[in-house]
Amino acid sequence: MQVILVYDIIEKRVARVLKVCKKYLYWVQNSVFEGEITEAKLEKLKAELKKIINEKEDSIIIYTFKSTRYTKREIIGIKKGGEEIIL
Repeated sequence: MQVILVYDIIEKRVARVLKVCKKYLYWVQNSVFEGEITEAKLEKLKAELKKIINEKEDSIIIYTFKSTRYTKREIIGIKKGGEEIIL
């Protein structure tokens, strides 16, 4: 499945969240990751993130797509990486 993950994390935890997300997905923007991932690996990613974040202060949103059939990706401005990987 294709995934887009975005987060808003308190600064003291950002580096740890970034490191975990890089293990599973491609870093394409500040606080934005995307890529293809299995359901099992997605569950592992979520479990690792839940150990790091404070759910009363931090926010993570994960969009999942079973298909890229109806998706389009457009970049305006600087390409930061991973743009050839998804959608």
